Amino acid sequence: DEISGPVGTIGIVAADKAKNVIGTELNKDAVKDAVVNAKLNDTKNIRFFALDAGEFMQKLASDNEHIDVLFTDPPRAGCSREFLDAAIALSPSKIVYISCNIETQVRDVYHLTKHGYKVKACRPFDMFPHTKHIENIILLTK
Repeated sequence: DEISGPVGTIGIVAADKAKNVIGTELNKDAVKDAVVNAKLNDTKNIRFFALDAGEFMQKLASDNEHIDVLFTDPPRAGCSREFLDAAIALSPSKIVYISCNIETQVRDVYHLTKHGYKVKACRPFDMFPHTKHIENIILLTK
């Protein structure tokens, strides 16, 4: 089977170490591909929703839900303030922030550190050789 891109890859990999995984993505076609990828990888403890991540996180926070680890891989514009505030309200013990835009990542990480998180590790990946762009992963802990 041909799948368009590695959709749901982070969640599928994390599912091996978690009881339950939830993924959100605005693009409905990407969600369909993620569901197919999960089935191809025999991953049964993962669910995907075609929703805005910020709105989804706000709903979880208002329902007093609990999450242990939050992975976020936002677009170049970074996380919305609603998403960040919901993440703070949900209070996961770890946040893994993956970014292709260091400027917005720094802005968002600064906001999280003002609310009790500490940067535990940071690792850049040169996925775009011969350009100024990199992927950067930051682990924040409570």
